Amino acid sequence: MNDLAITLIDEGAHGEYQARVADSSAVGRLTWVRRDRVLTTEHTLVAPEIGGRGIAGKLVEALIADARAEGWKIVPECSYVAAAFKRHPEWADLLA
Repeated sequence: MNDLAITLIDEGAHGEYQARVADSSAVGRLTWVRRDRVLTTEHTLVAPEIGGRGIAGKLVEALIADARAEGWKIVPECSYVAAAFKRHPEWADLLA
């Protein structure tokens, strides 16, 4: 999806990934809290008007890419992120 922009909002102890598409003002979010180098995912929310485009999956992929690059571990408390980890056993090394 070329019209998708994902931004990391990192406020230290908490943050989120935000997804925006060119044809809408709606936002998708994946929120997390951090303790040391461990991110605990809280919620993945995609507004209905931009749903059905794979945005939640792209948010998780951004999280995974950054975790690998930054040396973070992940606790997938969010049910969507937990399900994504089950579909991708190759991510198991990122589990806290």
